[in-house]
Amino acid sequence: LLELSDITERVVEAEAKGATEVCLQGGIHPSFDGDYYLEVIKAVRAASDTIHIHGFTALEVTEGAKRLGEPLADYLRRLMAAGLKTLPGTAAEILDDEIRATLCPDKVNTEEWLDAHRTAHSVGLRSNITIMYGSIERPLNWARHLIRTRDLQKETGGFTEFVPLPFVHMAAPIYLQRKSRRGPTFRETVLMHAVGRIAYDGWVPNIQVSWVKVGAGGAAQILQAGANDMGGTLMDENISRAAGATHGQEMDEAGFRSIAEPLGRRLEQRTTLYGRVATA
Repeated sequence: LLELSDITERVVEAEAKGATEVCLQGGIHPSFDGDYYLEVIKAVRAASDTIHIHGFTALEVTEGAKRLGEPLADYLRRLMAAGLKTLPGTAAEILDDEIRATLCPDKVNTEEWLDAHRTAHSVGLRSNITIMYGSIERPLNWARHLIRTRDLQKETGGFTEFVPLPFVHMAAPIYLQRKSRRGPTFRETVLMHAVGRIAYDGWVPNIQVSWVKVGAGGAAQILQAGANDMGGTLMDENISRAAGATHGQEMDEAGFRSIAEPLGRRLEQRTTLYGRVATA
């Protein structure tokens, strides 16, 4: 568990390296009340008054509001007032309760995830869509996930991008219990990005490939199959690493350039909301 001072130090270090966003997310600690997340935001803002705070999953904000006995919309407004700018789409896994009952029974259900993002969009917070695929689900469940999130996007327009996340099996408890696959095939990974581009056409403009999940070579192939965005530079990435991924924790501009330019793609640094980052 990081102390607030640890978070502050990481923000200062990241901003010194040119980071424009800090992503905040974690598990549900029994001693946390909803005000803990406010304190985290305040710690980040004390370290930087400009860095974009992209924080807290649907599970975290839903649980935080419940523990305080607040309506979710009111709680999100308080987080925004403290400095929160956008929500990550993580904790989505597969938005089909048939799968969630086995894969993540202790997380929010499908409707709760959708409602958390619907509420976030209603108060002015943008967010993204993720899918974690390749564990116990089938293509039918993937399709339901895409359709449900597309329907919400048609309603709110609040999603900025779709981020497919291949299941990393090596240290995952469900795999160690021999209850899941060893993650998706690379063909399935390519198809998830390509079909995502088709399914969200006209609704979600950006399809992101997670280089930390698929590696630089995989990212290059997926950029030719529907993706237009690569995940962040990621200083001290630990989610994929904890699950057993080995593609690294950090990539600099030169690394991204070596992937994009041989494909004839122009590399451009973006903000969280897909604006251009001003260069000196």
